[in-house]
Amino acid sequence: MEYIYCAIAAVVGIIIGALIGYLIRRSIAEKEIGSAEAEADRIRLEAKRDAEASKKEALVEAKEEAIRVKNEADRELKERRAEVQRLERRVQQKEENVDKKSDNLDKKDELLTAKIKENEERAASLESMKAEQSEVLQRISQMSVEEARASLLARVEQEARHDMAVKLSEVEQEYKDTAEEKARNIVALAIQRCAADSVAEATVSVVDLPSDEMKGRIIGREGRNIRAIETMTGVDLIIDDTPEAITVSCFDPVRREIARLTLEKLIADGRIHPSRIEEMVEKSRKEVDSVIKKAGEQAVIETGVHGLSHELIRLLGRLKFRTSYGQNVLRHSIEVSHIAGMIASELGVDPVLARRAGLLHDIGKAMTHEIDGSHVQIGVDIARKYKESKDVIHAIEAHHGDVEAQTVIAVIIQAADAVSAARPGARRENLESYIKRLQKLEEIANSFNGIEKSFAIQAGREVRIMVKPESVSDDDMVFLARDIAKKIESELEYPGQIKVNLIRETRSFEYAK
Repeated sequence: MEYIYCAIAAVVGIIIGALIGYLIRRSIAEKEIGSAEAEADRIRLEAKRDAEASKKEALVEAKEEAIRVKNEADRELKERRAEVQRLERRVQQKEENVDKKSDNLDKKDELLTAKIKENEERAASLESMKAEQSEVLQRISQMSVEEARASLLARVEQEARHDMAVKLSEVEQEYKDTAEEKARNIVALAIQRCAADSVAEATVSVVDLPSDEMKGRIIGREGRNIRAIETMTGVDLIIDDTPEAITVSCFDPVRREIARLTLEKLIADGRIHPSRIEEMVEKSRKEVDSVIKKAGEQAVIETGVHGLSHELIRLLGRLKFRTSYGQNVLRHSIEVSHIAGMIASELGVDPVLARRAGLLHDIGKAMTHEIDGSHVQIGVDIARKYKESKDVIHAIEAHHGDVEAQTVIAVIIQAADAVSAARPGARRENLESYIKRLQKLEEIANSFNGIEKSFAIQAGREVRIMVKPESVSDDDMVFLARDIAKKIESELEYPGQIKVNLIRETRSFEYAK
């Protein structure tokens, strides 16, 4: 029972404590609510004051902006009005100018009309005066208008022809004084810088023998040895009364060289019979092939031309055993290469390209015994086959004038080729062809009207022509010399140049008795 009372007392105590706590918390909450409301009222007041202040500031700024925009609009309006006024003044001035010009044009039109009318009247007057003067002149001169015109044209043509001949002589003289002198200097410089052999090669080779007894061994029993040598090498062996010597004759220098080496090897070995001959011929042929290769490589090194194919180098080496009028073609090609490079350097053209074209310009001569056609066309085909440049191909094609030279390199190759071929001692010329060339030169000169006599002198370097003074005037001589020179250029082939020298002489005779 006591326990129950204690429990009840505890529960009542708890309830009372909870009630007291609630009351305390409520009072605290009421105080906090009151302070919060006070703070909220204070914030509302401050916000209201700030809003009113911001409103006033915005109103002030809006008024200031409106004033500024108004001022700018007023200023822009004033400027626009000023511009419009200025344009109006300009338009007004232009209208005034147009009116003035219109008045002036009207006045000028009136003056022009008056002048045209005056000129027409004057032209009619002049036409009538011209007709009267023409009739008077016809009566005085006893010539019609057409006859007078023809006479005047003939006189003018004669004077113009005379002036043209004088001017042509002056131009040619000026050209000779400048271009020829410079060309001579360039060619002379190139020649001086290039020293070359002046020995003409022959078509025979002589093999020395230790004794005449060796001739019989070379001939062999019933001539079998000499027949074997001639058959295998394609040469002719000439065994005559010349002591201790055998002559090897052949137009092909390669075969002649193989035969010469074969004979020297057989003589040195002493064993001469058909099988040994065949062995020595094969060995000599290999040696000649090696010489050809080395000659081509040496030519490339000597001229400074690089990038050639191996086949082109071999063909260059074959030129070592080719001759043209007794001149070695390989030495000629090397010489042309050097001269062309020097001329190109003097003219400011690519010297490497000029040397390359000069070295390859006669490459077709290496194949002339194997392929039909001229060495020029063969050389062009070879150059195209081995992908040479267009300038090199054109220089090869034009170096004998088969086509017209279109590049400076082609002209240089023509000049270098002529210099190398025409220098003293470079080539030998057949006497018969030389005489025919001189006769043809005189025939060309005599084929023109007004020629009395002609003489080819200085080994064909000059043709001296006597003209008939009654048929050819001094002015006509200029044109006649040019025509003769052009015909010589078109019909003759010759190294260097030919001087056409015309002489006109008038003589008067009288006898004292």
